Amino acid sequence: MPEMRDFLELSYTELEELNLGAKQLRKDRVPIERIAQERLSYLEKEKRIKAVTVLFSDLEGRLHMLDYDKKFLLKSHDNLTFDGSSIRGFTAQRESDLRLNCDWASFYWAPADVFGAGKVLVFGDVLNRDGSPFNADIRGVLKQFANDQFAKNGYTLNAANEIEGFLFGGVDAEQRFYQTGEFEYVNTGGYYHSLPGDPLRTFIDTVAEVQRAMGFENEKDHPEVAPSQFEINYNYGDVVAAADRIAMYKLICRQVATSMDMTACFLPKPVVGVNGNGMHTNVSVSSKDGKNLFWDPKGQENLSPLANQFTDRILSAGKDICLMLNSSVNAYRRLDPHFEAPNQIMASAVDRGSMIRFPIGNERSVRVEVRSVAPDANPYLVMLSVFKTGLEGETAPNVRGTKGFLPDNIYDALAAFRDSKWVSALLGDDVKGRYADLKQAAADRCPRALGTFVKAPEVQFHHEVYNQYLWNQF
Repeated sequence: MPEMRDFLELSYTELEELNLGAKQLRKDRVPIERIAQERLSYLEKEKRIKAVTVLFSDLEGRLHMLDYDKKFLLKSHDNLTFDGSSIRGFTAQRESDLRLNCDWASFYWAPADVFGAGKVLVFGDVLNRDGSPFNADIRGVLKQFANDQFAKNGYTLNAANEIEGFLFGGVDAEQRFYQTGEFEYVNTGGYYHSLPGDPLRTFIDTVAEVQRAMGFENEKDHPEVAPSQFEINYNYGDVVAAADRIAMYKLICRQVATSMDMTACFLPKPVVGVNGNGMHTNVSVSSKDGKNLFWDPKGQENLSPLANQFTDRILSAGKDICLMLNSSVNAYRRLDPHFEAPNQIMASAVDRGSMIRFPIGNERSVRVEVRSVAPDANPYLVMLSVFKTGLEGETAPNVRGTKGFLPDNIYDALAAFRDSKWVSALLGDDVKGRYADLKQAAADRCPRALGTFVKAPEVQFHHEVYNQYLWNQF
């Protein structure tokens, strides 16, 4: 029988070339109007594309996707609306309508075997009914902050993340945890150990290929310390693209795992007794001519005054911003000093228990590594809190001399967050209140004391796991 559908399906080599070309346009800061014109023209001419997937993130960091028929989108791309009251933390039912504006600089060609044939992806900006930026769209807030820093100071904000996850047996293992009470390892080899062809290695290899095709520019991948744990690293990008890639990394991992009848899990501590999942966030600032402004060959650890000021401001606000970097009940299990947990409010070149570490680097690669970030945090909120605090926050006296600790439970983190004047300045009182209320609602559904084993509610009502049916059964 002849093939009736003629959908776009590109080789991984073609995909990589196209996505790296799009990435270069962002690096070169090509005017968005020109990029938009090119993308719309391409969609018009490429008849094999049937739909455009528009992605955006809610206040807690969950990725949402809407597929628009290409012909409809070409006619209505300046008038895409959706129901904001259906998105947790967005709008009330009485003021539900919001708009999406395609950010054409964040356009991706995706592998057909993972995302479906005939589709391309683009991230969207969330707008109010009148077209103004929506204040709970943290991606839009981050993008504006990054643009302002470039306009005022010539700064380009750079980031890359080391995102750890677990691969568990069975589809939807997290959603079923309240029934099973356990996760199934698919590999118990540990750090760097996985035989070619075993489930963990096959998963890592497959995800890495998808990432390459989507222009991630991979660096290394390997099993991590804990059983069935993985990490797949890629290179630096500007701060908004870096946050987008965190969202896509997790999406790709989940898609690939599901296709293999497994689950990619980014809970910070899904299993007690082994190392948890972190998302070490490496950041630096460069000038318009590409110079790394964190580098000073004469400075201690080769760090510039700007890098040291950046570090001290984050340490000073460590407790205030902790809830944005560790946003779930489960995240506070990871901040356990017995498993290399970065729970000390200090900076060090060697101590991996420090909130901030200074990795060995040269003029190109020297950076500040914020180690206390959990992989279930909103990536845009992580980047905004780290960069805005590092560049504009206040420094406490003798902050490097303190040996304090980050909160070890979400209630203490919530209290520090609600009381913080800096968080009010960073987010605004409206968004701050909405976020705190969401975190409080999840916390109140879980036992107050973490105890010695993972409780079903901290998974069942987790912001990346819950579904409406389970949430309403409380």
